[in-house]
Amino acid sequence: MQLDIRMPIGALFTLLGLMLVGWGLVADEALNERSLGYNVNLWWGLVVLAFGAWMLWLSRRGMPTQRLAADDPEGRETEAREKRMGLEH
Repeated sequence: MQLDIRMPIGALFTLLGLMLVGWGLVADEALNERSLGYNVNLWWGLVVLAFGAWMLWLSRRGMPTQRLAADDPEGRETEAREKRMGLEH
C-alpha cells in the first residue's frame, strides 16, 4: 500500500480556501481598511483554493497503476529470467 499525501493535503487546503473565500465575500468592508483596501481574505482564499485544487488534481492524475508482469513484455522477460536462475519456485 502506498500513501499518497496529496489527497488529504488537497482536501484540507480546498476546504480552508473555500472558508476564506466565503469569509472574504461576507465580511464587513471596514475590515479591509486595515489592509490598504484589499480584501485579503478573499484573495488569499482564492490562492489557497487554487493550491488545494491543484493538489487534488495531482493526486487523481498520479494514482499508481499496477500492471501484471504477464501483461508487459519487459515483465515477461524478467519472469522468464528469474525462473531460469531458480529465483522463482
